[in-house]
Amino acid sequence: MDRLSCPAILKNTPKKILIANRGEIALRILRTAKSMGYRVLSVYSDVDQFHPHVTLADESVCVGPAPSTESYLRAQQIVDLAVKHQCWGVHPGYGFLSENAAFAQALTEKGIVFIGPSPKTISDMGDKVSARALAAQARVPMIPGTQQIDDPKKAEQKAAEIGFPVLIKAKAGGGGKGMRVVHQASEFASAFEMARSEALKAFGDGGVYLEKYLLSPRHVEIQVFADHHGNVATFFDRDCSIQRRHQKIIEEAPAPFLSDATKEKMKEVSIQLCNTVDYRGAGTLEFLVDQQQQFYFLEMNTRLQVEHPVTEWVTGLDLVELQIRAAENEVLSLESQCQGHSIEARIYAEDCKAQFAPSPGKITQLKWPSGPFVRVDSHIEKGSEISLFYDPMIAKISTWGPTRDKAIERMIQALHEFHIEGVMSNRDFLLKTFTTPAFATQAPTTNFIEKEKLLDESGSHNAKDIALAFATAALSQNHAQSSSKTDDKGPSLWWTSGIDW
Repeated sequence: MDRLSCPAILKNTPKKILIANRGEIALRILRTAKSMGYRVLSVYSDVDQFHPHVTLADESVCVGPAPSTESYLRAQQIVDLAVKHQCWGVHPGYGFLSENAAFAQALTEKGIVFIGPSPKTISDMGDKVSARALAAQARVPMIPGTQQIDDPKKAEQKAAEIGFPVLIKAKAGGGGKGMRVVHQASEFASAFEMARSEALKAFGDGGVYLEKYLLSPRHVEIQVFADHHGNVATFFDRDCSIQRRHQKIIEEAPAPFLSDATKEKMKEVSIQLCNTVDYRGAGTLEFLVDQQQQFYFLEMNTRLQVEHPVTEWVTGLDLVELQIRAAENEVLSLESQCQGHSIEARIYAEDCKAQFAPSPGKITQLKWPSGPFVRVDSHIEKGSEISLFYDPMIAKISTWGPTRDKAIERMIQALHEFHIEGVMSNRDFLLKTFTTPAFATQAPTTNFIEKEKLLDESGSHNAKDIALAFATAALSQNHAQSSSKTDDKGPSLWWTSGIDW
């Protein structure tokens, strides 16, 4: 059946979209879908029962207990719910099942629209080795590296040929899992085994490959969009260089301190790759940019990005609306202009002095910033619980200004207005970053935090001690919720290696 067709049973009934996600992104999708006239079915785990994406939905269904493997990642159950509730389409958001080709295929086979690219594209671009091959075919500049390599001795020989430092990367993963930087040959053997072991545990695939490790690069990405009629466009660029644990915490659009010529070349190759893989919907090409503004393909994310609000600020577009309209098989006009500058800061419940370990708990006091050109994307309210089971992001605060300086000024004011009690947050760390002179005057790099010595190490703790403490707390919380179970599993310690949505 054509992926855009609707089952006959749906043709004379109001269209319904199932949102296969939680938190702020589920709420954000819900608002656009309802404004477009769709009915919304939300799914939730038992600890999310009273979250806004559930209470504001037209219908909602519990899909299991808190661990995501028993709820939000139960692909077949969600497919079955979409069929049972006669849904026209499923929006996956980001994370969870958003880049799961088998999930998209299962929906397609049931005549339900997956609001995203085709299963084949998801599969091709989700495997980093095949993604590199397709990018090379599209003449996208590549970092020197290898295909998948399993033999440790051959891998070490290749590393020496590439030249240290090298990066060992999981071919199936992202966000820092299965990733090791190796600075010298004597460290390679152990790092190779650790990367393979971590990749196998995280993704069920221990395959890794090697890349040249760039010192002090920038992380710049291109937002792409394509309808189902051959129209492909870019909605400009974003800089996502400021990161901790390989996870973005500050994003901005457009990318500052980058030449127009470099941006134009990045746009051209991004469109070439989209045409090569027959891309549909919203996607993002991520690049590393060196000090000479030479750029290299990193990966393609075949879904909506966490940082999409900054693109919406500077273009005036609603990317979720465009995703739905593309899935409806509309011919889209994708022309846009980039106006002004936007910055986003991710607010996390975390202890910045303990290697950014999560700070779970109940929100006892909360005050959001407001005012002209300030946007808050969040599902958190006073009384909300920050759970160990999920990423501890509280909110995304974004600002817009006619200039970068004005956007920064508004962000600093917004962060001063933001107040939270009951959990620790990274607000003060973000304020320190934004008020560091180098942020306003220099191109950000992925080692900006270390280079500017922004993290106070005086109170930091050993990462293994933190991991043990949180594992104990997680298991205690899980057993407290269901003492009758004997096979309860606490949440994975994803934060220790930096899952990145």
